[in-house]
Amino acid sequence: MSAAPPRTAKRWAWAALAACAWAGATTAAAPVPAAEEARLEAFFERAWQRDLRRSPIRQSRLGLREAQDRWDEVGDAPRDAEAAALRSDLATLDGFDDAALGAQAALSRRLYAGFAEDRLERLRWHRHDYLLSQMGGLHSRVPDTLISHHPIRGRADAEAYIARLQRVDGLMAGVVAALERQEAAGIRPPRFVHALVLDAAGNQLRGRPFDDSPRDSPLYADFKGKLAQLDWPQDEKRAVLRRAAEALTGGFRAGYGRLIAHLEAAAERAGEDDGVWRLPDGAAYYASLLRHYTTLPVEAEALHQTGLREVAAIHARMRAIVREVGFEGDLQDFFAHVRTDPRFRYPDSRAGRDAYLADAGRLLEEILARQDELITRIPATPVVIRAVEPWREATSPKAFYRSPQPGSGGPGVFYINLHDMGAAPRYQLPVQLYHEAVPGHHTETMIAHQLEGVPAFRRYASIAAFSEGWSLYAEALPKELGLYRDPYDDFGRLSLALMRAARLVVDTGLHARRWSRARAIGWLDANTPASQYDNRREVERYVVLPGQATAYYAGMLHIRALRERAEARLGPGFDLRGFHDTVLGSGPLPLPLLDEVVDAWIDLQLQQGDPE
Repeated sequence: MSAAPPRTAKRWAWAALAACAWAGATTAAAPVPAAEEARLEAFFERAWQRDLRRSPIRQSRLGLREAQDRWDEVGDAPRDAEAAALRSDLATLDGFDDAALGAQAALSRRLYAGFAEDRLERLRWHRHDYLLSQMGGLHSRVPDTLISHHPIRGRADAEAYIARLQRVDGLMAGVVAALERQEAAGIRPPRFVHALVLDAAGNQLRGRPFDDSPRDSPLYADFKGKLAQLDWPQDEKRAVLRRAAEALTGGFRAGYGRLIAHLEAAAERAGEDDGVWRLPDGAAYYASLLRHYTTLPVEAEALHQTGLREVAAIHARMRAIVREVGFEGDLQDFFAHVRTDPRFRYPDSRAGRDAYLADAGRLLEEILARQDELITRIPATPVVIRAVEPWREATSPKAFYRSPQPGSGGPGVFYINLHDMGAAPRYQLPVQLYHEAVPGHHTETMIAHQLEGVPAFRRYASIAAFSEGWSLYAEALPKELGLYRDPYDDFGRLSLALMRAARLVVDTGLHARRWSRARAIGWLDANTPASQYDNRREVERYVVLPGQATAYYAGMLHIRALRERAEARLGPGFDLRGFHDTVLGSGPLPLPLLDEVVDAWIDLQLQQGDPE
């Protein structure tokens, strides 16, 4: 895999269109037939609303309440209906002529077509995707949806919440049936995954009203807390709370019990091999996943070799820091030093956790005050820092970002997992905040959500190579502002970049080179400063989400190469803020199309004579 992005790509062949789209978005465009654009916009809106109706869970995430008493349908029927709708969409899009559309509308048409084709490819392989894992699935999506995306502002919301609790039994019956069909096709995750999912599912049935524990279960606590905020008569609150408890011990417990029973039996039949090479047509499945996640025509071996080269390059930069701090020993000795020296960890106590959050808050204030040096499209939505809730600490990532419901007025949230303070070293706090919050995920996501004049599917698109590539690229931007002042903090930045480069090696090692999980963990132990516990969790993630981890470094390399291209062509006229505005200014894009959008911006700068 070359670090320089290709000038063209077969999968997303939108080059000339992208150029005129960017120019049309930034300069006065020639008049276009309004009727044709209106017809296209109407199509996008119909398709968007149709897809929303198919997913009450997504509706809740977007702050919509039309179907907030229901769950998504599970099984082959909804997938078949989605595939038929996508094929119909592609036929409809063929009836539009790009020449009769404005640049942005034509770009949207081609984007939708590309997304539809990619989604059809994913549906073709849907039986291969693990339905449940420690990284996600309906067993965790149910409580997350209710806790994070189902506010209770009135009686209708409370009734819908209770109805959803009761309907978990039917939902999980569908999940179990889908698991049985998948297992019959010879597709099941390795045995270790079952234990992790069982623990997460079992957590939902611990505490009141399921047992005599002094603590409330996660959903009972959530419902009770939301109810307490309402100005209702106390007797009405008690009655509604009693009905919620009955729903939890009724349909909710029955559904999770059904799922747990199936998983316990399935675990006995599961194997120990980890890579998807063992699945029917596993090599073709993995190749499809790499194309999907990177949006590039890449092959596993090329990614593997790129990862090895990048790991070696980062090791060289780390050795320079080892010399700078005066450490005596080689890089492996230094890795052991930062793993074990207590000065690099916060205390494993409430005071230590509070200190971590306080330091994160100061770092956030600092980068917020400097972000206008990096970009002019500053999001209007604020971002806050929160600790991951106790009920999901054990299976949650070390850090992640959650965008607010559109129109809710709420903030974006940078979540940090403080379950194990040993896994939250001081030197990684700055880079994690820059990745998840500003100038990383929060900046990129909210700029997209707040775009005007583009259809909803573009504002809320999910493209891992773009979003994760941007956020990995963004980790280095504060260094250009002088914000990694401590060499150990800069080592922390390099340690996370190293992990992302190592993912290219380990993900392809597991799924293409047939590495065992033990070999993959051992490789990370030998080449990264992370603890064996962290490395085990990383590898277990790659096992259940094959290909996804390659998106980070592939995307970052592409964006970095685009910047180098722009700097070379524009010379002293290169505008860093303009470059970043351009990268983020059309919402998430497949990397080949981002390539063309940036080239269009470069050409426009040259035409306007900005460079001397």
